[in-house]
Amino acid sequence: MSDSRSMRWDLDQLRQFIATADSGSISAAARVLGKAQSAVSTAIALLEADLGVMLFDRSGHRARPTDAGRVLLREARELLRQASELDQRALALAAGGDARLALALDEALPYMAISALVRELSDRFPHLELTLLNGTAAEVVDYVDGRRADMAFHFDRGPAYAHFDQRRIGAVPQGVFVSSGHPLLEAEPAGRKELARHRQILMHADDAPEQAYSPRVWRSDSFYSIADMASDGLGWAILPVNIAREESYPKSLRQLECPSLTLPPLPVRVLWRRGSRPGPAAQWVETRFTELLRSAG
Repeated sequence: MSDSRSMRWDLDQLRQFIATADSGSISAAARVLGKAQSAVSTAIALLEADLGVMLFDRSGHRARPTDAGRVLLREARELLRQASELDQRALALAAGGDARLALALDEALPYMAISALVRELSDRFPHLELTLLNGTAAEVVDYVDGRRADMAFHFDRGPAYAHFDQRRIGAVPQGVFVSSGHPLLEAEPAGRKELARHRQILMHADDAPEQAYSPRVWRSDSFYSIADMASDGLGWAILPVNIAREESYPKSLRQLECPSLTLPPLPVRVLWRRGSRPGPAAQWVETRFTELLRSAG
């Protein structure tokens, strides 16, 4: 059997319901809300009539919520919270804010910089719907190309992309790393001849061939995978310093002194689809992440 009652209550009645429950009496709620006591009393009575339940036990000097009232009080608080969220999001959108933002992030970028960026983004744009996609340098480009992400931050290891707008925003230091106990540590400072005697684990990317300093190479498209193999004593590798400093590898990685190799910082760039104009949140993300990368370096 269906209920033929229509829902006639409004948010102002819910506010008066909550104020009465919080203050303990209709008269006290009226003072808090700046309303006449009779107006609050009428609003509560109409709310009870429309909901079909008694919200307060009026037998004593205080207005105490009934069992049903306590249950509906929680619902009323949540409805008002959602209404406030809706109002704030509408104001942000009306002011030209972004409704949503999808970021693609190179998995090898400094974790502390990304973590700080996300925390600050939450504070600055609390009503933004955020999506984070992680992957290798090549994968995050594909996310933007396939419109799964609005913009990507990744290590700049290849040629410029004709159909993207892009900009270099910073760099991350890199070095030569081996596992603790690796024979190359006994030859420190190591030269190219010493490096050539041992397997090198290279970053693999179709559009950015890496220089091999050893005739024996293994390849992977993930810096984390390379670091894991290097820490297991399977070879030496050129890695971003932040990746090598992770503590989750089988053995700790040691940076090898190798003066014959000049390793400039690994550049980081941001890119987005050409013709798509980044909104305020995206612009802020680019500026702030540039600053965080500079601090991390």
